[in-house]
Amino acid sequence: QLQASGGGLVQAGGSLRLSCAASGRTFTNYHMGWFRQAPGKEREFVALISWSGDSTYYADSVKGRFTISRENGKNTAYLQMNSLKPEDTAIYYCAAKKLWYTTNAGQYDYWGHGTLVTVSS
Repeated sequence: QLQASGGGLVQAGGSLRLSCAASGRTFTNYHMGWFRQAPGKEREFVALISWSGDSTYYADSVKGRFTISRENGKNTAYLQMNSLKPEDTAIYYCAAKKLWYTTNAGQYDYWGHGTLVTVSS
């Protein structure tokens, strides 16, 4: 029901825009989060956006470089990633949950298949 796309190979300093398209149900009333998992590491929070789009929150490691947004009319969320670093290399996942928003991955109800982002130095 959630499909992440837009990953790829990019050089350090470059940009990518990830998309998270929902199907099968509307996610208008869901908060959306982006998480990532690098090889050998645990999944970590990247960014979240409230259902209305009024509130956003970022991990310190991406603050100022990444921007999360959403278009409820298209049932899609985005993650614009600029000034990419090799340490941003990971599989990126989008997720959705209702009620309160949180950085805790375990509290999200729906997950998409990830999209791989590889940043070369």
